[in-house]
Amino acid sequence: MKVLIANQEQVRALLPMSECIDVMEAALKMLARGETLLPLRTHMWLPNGRDLMGLMPGYLQGARAMGVKIIAAFPSNEGTEYDSHQGVVLLFDGEHGRLRAIVDATAITAIRTAAVSGAATRLLARPESGDLAIIGAGTQATSHLAAMHIVRNLRRVRVFSVPMEGAHKFAERESKRHGLRVEVMATAQEAVMGADLICTVTPSPEPVVKGEWLSPGAHINAVGAFTPKTRELDTAAVVKARLYVDRRESTLKEAGEFLIPKGEGAIDESHIVGEVGEALLGKVPGRGSAEEVTLFKSLGVAIEDIAAADHVFKKAQAAGSGTWVEMGGQHFGSM
Repeated sequence: MKVLIANQEQVRALLPMSECIDVMEAALKMLARGETLLPLRTHMWLPNGRDLMGLMPGYLQGARAMGVKIIAAFPSNEGTEYDSHQGVVLLFDGEHGRLRAIVDATAITAIRTAAVSGAATRLLARPESGDLAIIGAGTQATSHLAAMHIVRNLRRVRVFSVPMEGAHKFAERESKRHGLRVEVMATAQEAVMGADLICTVTPSPEPVVKGEWLSPGAHINAVGAFTPKTRELDTAAVVKARLYVDRRESTLKEAGEFLIPKGEGAIDESHIVGEVGEALLGKVPGRGSAEEVTLFKSLGVAIEDIAAADHVFKKAQAAGSGTWVEMGGQHFGSM
């Protein structure tokens, strides 16, 4: 049996952001319809208490695909030549359990995470939104700018990060890539004030955006934090916003943006309006007015990785592209 091996370059070619946004919308709708299996992810923390290995399994009934992402999440790689998220997605078919593909998870994670934010932004942000603030200047800043550029007409882009050197490199590179001016700001507050689209994509364990900075009608994608004790938004920002999530169960167990304000007594579970997939299906309301602040808290769930890997596999199979190797599948006793 032939198995696809897809490296970073092949994933980027087979999973363009515009297509991935549509793939993520479809996966989130499947989740909202109960057509998935999605155990909570398992973390193995390293002794430094910051870096970890995560195991994220899932099953998509509609695609008859299952798999697992094995990812090393190393925030300590910030400022080095290495990406903070490295690993593989193993894709299996849901009929016979055959291994179909081994796909680079660094590229999958970079693209699908921003694509989910793109889907949330397309759903929740005001149509005229186009003043974008990005807090952070790493891989997810790059992919989120690409996603925001697809779903909204950007008229201004500001970036802030620590260290500032990263923000300057990001601004120079992305200004050329997208043909627009990316401004480097001296503080997070200067980046956020007046923005109607905000993406926080940092490894910071403490809030980097305060509620008092948010303008009426803003939409926020909070992406960087993914543990119960870390958050990028302060309590005031969360209280001020209509909160949407990728998955309710994961949020109640893992999202510091929700759990910390809840622990302070500032909000309860009713503060979660619903999952993005539910809003896409019309099961819960979306934005109610031009003045509301909307917040999408992204944790990332395995069905997003599996849907993305399945898309890569099917495109490579149809085009006869990619690297294919013989690996297992046949009954051992018949060999």
